[in-house]
Amino acid sequence: MSISSPQIVVLDSYTLNPGDLSWEALRAFGPTIIYEHSTPDEIVPRAKEATILLVNKVEMDATKLRQLPNLQLIAVTATGYNNIDLVAAAEQGVVVCNAVGYGTGSVAQHVFALLLELTNRVGAHSASVHQGDWSKQRDFMYTLHPIEELVGKTMGIYGFGRIGQAVGRIAQAFGMEVIAHHKHPERDAQPGVRFVDLPSLFRESDVLSLHAPLTTQNAGIINASNLALMKPSAYLINTGRGGLVEELALKAALESGQLAGAGLDVLSSEPPPTDHPLYGVPNCIITPHNAWASRAARQRLLDIVLENIASFLRGGGDGLGGEEFKGLRV
Repeated sequence: MSISSPQIVVLDSYTLNPGDLSWEALRAFGPTIIYEHSTPDEIVPRAKEATILLVNKVEMDATKLRQLPNLQLIAVTATGYNNIDLVAAAEQGVVVCNAVGYGTGSVAQHVFALLLELTNRVGAHSASVHQGDWSKQRDFMYTLHPIEELVGKTMGIYGFGRIGQAVGRIAQAFGMEVIAHHKHPERDAQPGVRFVDLPSLFRESDVLSLHAPLTTQNAGIINASNLALMKPSAYLINTGRGGLVEELALKAALESGQLAGAGLDVLSSEPPPTDHPLYGVPNCIITPHNAWASRAARQRLLDIVLENIASFLRGGGDGLGGEEFKGLRV
């Protein structure tokens, strides 16, 4: 089959495009079949004829890859690619590319949506007003909880890549001091940002926001011993990876008052079980891994995937093409 006439299959399209984006630019490359969801048993039959495969969270292991002899490119519609067996793909000559940078603004915005809900309780106050509580007040105003100012507080950032840097700039605009812990402080230095060691990050932060990728070295880094270093008035925000947090330790810290609150967009298991230990915990806000999912960010993601496919096709099947992929290429 000529690379000029690729067969394209999308195995799990729904989270990228639940219906508000157009697939026309993808279809322009060649015959395209789009599935919103695919079960493990459906992957190989659906992808059998594909030369180009788009996947988000579908797992492509060596066994599946060996059954796809026509496959030349896997375009991951995400930044993370741990669902792809890269060694097996390379052995078969299958190029793998991911997408980076599409959600920076949206995730940074969500960090502060979570933080402001913890400090200002806008949702709770609005619900109270709609229930008639304001109409019953003697005074012109009331509060359900103390309202906190961010000015002068310290924003601690664990992982200072694109998103961490964006969070730092917004924090500075709020009048916060910014400290960070990062592998490459010299390379990623920013005006007004002070890099600190890990214990100092936990001790000094009034707000600790997590933005490092999950590795075997930092899995569960938010644990009982590190939580014990934090101020009782501090907040934890996690829009990174759920595995960075030991959830039972966080629950204990929140319930004991060792930590003032947490705002989480990710959990260790997604979707979480119905009896997840953080459900119902006071001062714990949980959103369903949608920090990245603004329409603008999803359109950027789709555009990057399209650019990656175009670059691959220009390379005549070896993915070189004289142009860089917008992410990883294996």
